[in-house]
Amino acid sequence: MRHIGAERTISDRSGVGAALLERRTVRYRWQVTGPLPVDRDPIDRDVLTLAWMARVLERACTELTLPQYRLLGFIARGDERASDIADRLALTRPTVSATIDTLVERGFLERTAIDTDRRAVRLTVTPAGDHVMLATQAALRARLDDVLAHADDRALVDRALGELAAAMVAERAARRAERHGPTDPGVAVTT
Repeated sequence: MRHIGAERTISDRSGVGAALLERRTVRYRWQVTGPLPVDRDPIDRDVLTLAWMARVLERACTELTLPQYRLLGFIARGDERASDIADRLALTRPTVSATIDTLVERGFLERTAIDTDRRAVRLTVTPAGDHVMLATQAALRARLDDVLAHADDRALVDRALGELAAAMVAERAARRAERHGPTDPGVAVTT
């Protein structure tokens, strides 16, 4: 992204001119057409590739946004409280609450009161939510498979994705232990 500044003179009600600096954002479409330069830090290449892949997957989503898909997925796996989901998605509670509101309005989630805690609600995925989540998942899988079909060693990429998922789980557990203390060793931390 480049910011381009332009100066112009405007008049206020008294007729006195004032300079105003305008900021416009100019976005350039980019495409990597070959291997990334080897003289760059490989971490930069990795980060760029992951960000690019996230954008490729975002574009595959039609009925849900990627954050909505992730949220539905966590709820379907058993997370029922917005605060737990916010922690797992590394989002603020207001952001998660707004996304939940949207999904409830669209009929993809249902809120029910928890008998033992008047302040808390249980979130459940509706049949319509299941349908749209599975359709989105199929679209994401198809797009990922399209990209991975061009990998020289698909099995290597699959193993690397598994390693990345395991590293993310371990990193999340370490962050949580720093904030809340170590968890019970008998409790597994999942993605």
